[in-house]
Order: sequence, then structure tokens, then C-alpha cells
Amino acid sequence: MKVIMTGGGTGGHIYPAIAIAEKIREKNPEAEILFVGTKRGLEKDLVPQNGYPIKFITVSGFNRRNMLKNVKVVKDLLKGNKEAKKIIKDFNPDIVIGTGGYVCGPVVRAAHKLGIKTFIHEQNAFPGMTNKMLEKYVDHVFISFTDAEKYFKNKDKLVLSGNPVRQAFFNADKMNSRSFIGESENNFVILCFGGSQGAGKINDVMLEVAESLSGVKDISLYFVTGNAYYDNITKTMNDKGLTSGGNIHIKKYINNMQDYLSAADLVISRSGALTVSEITVCGKASVLIPSPNVTGNHQFHNAKAVADKGGAVIIEEKDLTAESLLKVISNFKSNPEKLKDMELASLKTAPSDATKIIYDHLGI
Repeated sequence: MKVIMTGGGTGGHIYPAIAIAEKIREKNPEAEILFVGTKRGLEKDLVPQNGYPIKFITVSGFNRRNMLKNVKVVKDLLKGNKEAKKIIKDFNPDIVIGTGGYVCGPVVRAAHKLGIKTFIHEQNAFPGMTNKMLEKYVDHVFISFTDAEKYFKNKDKLVLSGNPVRQAFFNADKMNSRSFIGESENNFVILCFGGSQGAGKINDVMLEVAESLSGVKDISLYFVTGNAYYDNITKTMNDKGLTSGGNIHIKKYINNMQDYLSAADLVISRSGALTVSEITVCGKASVLIPSPNVTGNHQFHNAKAVADKGGAVIIEEKDLTAESLLKVISNFKSNPEKLKDMELASLKTAPSDATKIIYDHLGI
């Protein structure tokens, strides 16, 4: 059994592919799995770190603001189509699965033209342009939200699967995770991150929060800035006389997110579809800050699905301040029963085993 997984750019596209690959390997230990991505996306690092080989093609995203730049986009696409076709012919997969991002286009189309079974997974309630274009080339479209149905033409191809979450999140244990990351059993642990790329507004506000919480007894803050913001954040903190250490921990990126999520009492984050799924699988109370810069405002709908059940608090970016976050932190730290209720509500909104649903429809 040979499988090509393709998806890239952000962790929201890459980690679902890794979760699906894990399920395939669990069911077929001898399966050969190859990832195809681009050298610009996070997949170049995340895929090898998770034990899978990867090959790269050339592709770039369509530029709606500057049409002249799309001349290069077209050239890249033509080159990427040739590269994808060669990789597929050389590897000769039985199936190809795309999980989003521009890289999926050339790979899924080439596989379809070569008579190979193809599938795509859409993480969000508002599908991306690439997945909508690929619908006609695939055997099944796996969707995470029923809201996505209306954006696809062929309803017979749709399978409601939910978002694939890696098994490590289901297996994570709070006390084991705290021991692993070197955290006290008794501290109130806060984890903040702005998605795989980071988020400027959240980082700016969290700088103030970190300053307020620095040295506070029984509280630990893990503040993940994203690679692009890390140097500026640490410089600003140093200028304020704050350093990473003590009860404030500043990180560029976290590879073993399951350990930090599991260890946390409260999570502050964006509400990308995969992030929300991972938070709820771990049964964590959260403050969700939807990005206002996404198509269809889908992050707000992701957050609302959990908040409506009592598993999260939503703070829209326009209302986000250090004061509002500190108030929520204080409220939950001083009300452990309320925190517990929110954790249980969060867990009840967690997706079922999406990887099993997907695997069962691959026909392998």
C-alpha cells in the first residue's frame, strides 16, 4: 500500500494530514507514505519531525490584490504540475489525499488524471478556494462542519468526518504532561498561542499580560509567539526588564503541543478549526480570539460552536485588551468549580475519531 499525503502552509493543513497518515500506518504497518509540500510552508519541518519523508513542488497562491503578480503564479503552477506528475509516476501511489493549501491543486489533479483514487479534507466551515476547485477531481470530500456542505456541488461525494486530531492528543495526561515539561502540579498554568504563524494583536496584548503576571505566585504562563514575532517580543520584554524564565516562558513554536495543551488549566488562542478540535479533545477551558482576517469569518463560527455549549469564552479582537484577559484569568483561577464545568463542556464538543471515519471511506 502506497499513499501520498499533500497539504501545506500552516499547521492547520499539515497536522490533519499527519493524523490521517498515523491512522493508515496503524491499520497498515507496512504502508509507504510520502508527503508532498512546498519548501516555503511549515511542512518542510513538521513532516520530517513526525517521521515521514517529503518531496517538494513549486506552487504559489493566487494574488487577488495585484493581478500582475499572477504571471509568476501561473509559471509556478505549470512547473508544479510537471513536478507533481513526476513524483506521482515515480512513487506510484494507490491513493492521494489532500488536506488543504495551494500545493494540493497540482498533486490531486495530476493523480486524478493518472487514474489514481483521490480524496480531500476540508477543515473549516467555509472551504478554501483550492478544495472547492478540486471537488470534481476526487472520490470523496471529507468535511468537518455541516455548514461546508452548501459550498460543494456534488453532495454525494461529501462525508462528514470532523477534524482529524493526532492520537497523541487523545492519549495526553495532565500530570504526566506537567512532569514532562517541568511544570509544577499545583500551579495555575496558562497557555497562549496565536496559531502556527503567531498573531500580532494577541502578542501585543500578551506582552502586557506577561508583565502583570511576572513573579505572581502559583501562576505559570507559556506564551508562544510564532517564529516571525519571537525576536521582537523577546527584545521588548528585555527592554522592560522581563526575561523568559521564572513563571513566564516565551517560546517561538511548540512541536509537542499535546503536552502543553494537556498541562494547561486555561488556553488563550485563535480559533482555527484544528486548534479548536485539539483544545476540546484535551477538554480544556479556553479564551478564543477569532481572527478577523479569514474568509467567511469561519474562526468566529468555530469558536461559537464551543462557547454556545459552555466550553469557551469568546473575545473578539476588537475587544481584546490586557485588562479583559486578566479579568478572565483571575475569574477562572479563583473559581475552580467553574473551570471544571467549562472543561467538561469543552470535552463534550470534541470531535469523534475523524481519522477512523476517513480511513473507512478510503477503500484500502
